[in-house]
Amino acid sequence: MYDITGPVAEVRMLGYAMLHQMTRGLRNRLRSRAFVVESVCSGERVALVTADLGFLTQSIHAAVLQRLGERFGDRYGKDNVLLAATHTHSGPGGYSHYFLYNLSILGFSEATFRIAVDGIVESIARADANLTPARVYLATGEVENAGINRSPVAYDENPIAERSAYAGDTDERMTLLRFDADGGRPLGTLNWFGVHATSVGNTHRLINGDNKGYAAQVVEREYDVDYSRADTFVAAFAQAVEGDVSPNIFGGTDGGGDDDFASAAISGRKQAQRALELMRDRSRRVGGPIEVRQAYVAMDAVRVGAEWTGGGAAPTCPAAIGFSMLAGAEDGRGIGREGLTCAEPDGWWQRAACWATTTECQAEKPIAVEMGSKKPHPWTPEVLPLQLVRLGPLAVVAIPFEITTMAGRRLRSAVAHELAPMGVSEVVVAGLANAYAGYVATREEYRIQHYEGASTHFGPWTLAALIQESASLARAMREGHPVDPGPVPRDLSDFQDDAPGGPTHDATPLGVAFGDVYSDVRDSYRAGETASVVFAGAHPGGDSRIQDTFLAVERRGGEEWRRVADDSDWDTAMSWERELCLPAMACSRITVTWDVPEGARPGTYRIRHMGSYRSLLTRRLVPYSGISSEFEVVAAPAPN
Repeated sequence: MYDITGPVAEVRMLGYAMLHQMTRGLRNRLRSRAFVVESVCSGERVALVTADLGFLTQSIHAAVLQRLGERFGDRYGKDNVLLAATHTHSGPGGYSHYFLYNLSILGFSEATFRIAVDGIVESIARADANLTPARVYLATGEVENAGINRSPVAYDENPIAERSAYAGDTDERMTLLRFDADGGRPLGTLNWFGVHATSVGNTHRLINGDNKGYAAQVVEREYDVDYSRADTFVAAFAQAVEGDVSPNIFGGTDGGGDDDFASAAISGRKQAQRALELMRDRSRRVGGPIEVRQAYVAMDAVRVGAEWTGGGAAPTCPAAIGFSMLAGAEDGRGIGREGLTCAEPDGWWQRAACWATTTECQAEKPIAVEMGSKKPHPWTPEVLPLQLVRLGPLAVVAIPFEITTMAGRRLRSAVAHELAPMGVSEVVVAGLANAYAGYVATREEYRIQHYEGASTHFGPWTLAALIQESASLARAMREGHPVDPGPVPRDLSDFQDDAPGGPTHDATPLGVAFGDVYSDVRDSYRAGETASVVFAGAHPGGDSRIQDTFLAVERRGGEEWRRVADDSDWDTAMSWERELCLPAMACSRITVTWDVPEGARPGTYRIRHMGSYRSLLTRRLVPYSGISSEFEVVAAPAPN
């Protein structure tokens, strides 16, 4: 595990595409969690990575593979490294080399990109160094009431006979691996469960891992994780089929909590509790071979066979998004409305738009932006990685898309059919992996152009193409054949200019030093109350304090102060705001809060803040710290 928390202030967040949503502090740290599994029989190995990012980009994938090659030679490569994202919408953006995904960020962020690449590489290196004889267990179960289908109208367009074969309109299945050292010491756990990490909405500016990050923290705390250690327990909550699945189970943006962070905790706790239950099931030990297949596919130029279209052969299209994509989804609205389709235009402007923008290839979609035709290069990637990883009875289909529930079911079924003769009994679809190019909806869902259909870049036969190419990988694996590696993705690194961010130096008002307290804590707090202190600080974007912390909550134990919480914890927060001051106009206020948890031990506490300011004279970062006054945590009064 390794820290990938990017710039903590004044970098726009990736996910909701809102220009106003800039980082302004930290709720909990983002991390890359890696597992390396090696077969003792064949020596084949695979690295499985889950990173707290909005999505994986082709740029990060390429940079990680290059760095791994420099460090490990041919031990790790595109075939046996699977990089996937948790899909948090509350992390900094700017780490793509493609224009569309940096558009709402207003440019490329070298800092975000570098920190993500460094952290992913370090997490894999740590997993590699920690290799030990171990046992792997597989368990599956349902996570109830953790998500709803946010686009039920589109889902209901699928054939009723197909829908009736399933219990509901979301996939509630969690598939979990548990790793134990031969002596029984728990090493970690990795699970796949599909739900959007959109519990925290588009008005918030504190970096956080959303419900997946919360779930990971709950399980890691159960196993006494030490985030400073290279060999600590690791719990990864990876995405599966989440394209139309929202954690806001009461509709819209309502996840059931008093605020969005409480809603993220509710969703995350459900996932964590189910994972802990499944970890107790060690009835299915994983054995058998490790196998991998990977190929790059030009997704805008696939000729889809009649076997997958239900009719004649059909092409995929140059990438484009429809007008309904601009409307956003139910848990993150944008502008306009869903359902704008050229099949049945319902207004003069819509008819005009369809006449001017639609293409035969994109069928019903009125095109808002055609990314595939832009010069000098497309605005989104068209050459995309598809990957298949087998760990004995488990197969993981890694795709660079967000895939809807029914589309995921069809893909999983096709791959399972090919691999069943090999003894594969479980197939997981891992989305947002190795690159990113929007959504994949079924042909029926695409027809009515809700958000997911309008966000399906390569036209109505995108899913059919994806199934065809993934089934081809599975067939090659079953038959023991290599696969054509396909075309080489574009290298756009030379086209990136780092967007400016942060001040050239930091300062404090006259008579104030870095770390001084502006507003202090109260004398005492009870569980459920929030302790808060405001410091004279520095812009935190210059130093993300990787593998460190901006804050510490400490409890006195005799003559020593012992840390009980830091900025990895969900019940702490650090927020930044600019303060206009003389003479430098570059002052900052840092507010640190601690939500005193139930079960907090009574005693004497204090809050510390640590940071670095940039010197006006040297332009170098200089560390500073501040400490609140002491305060008491007192026991709650006994009930009457």
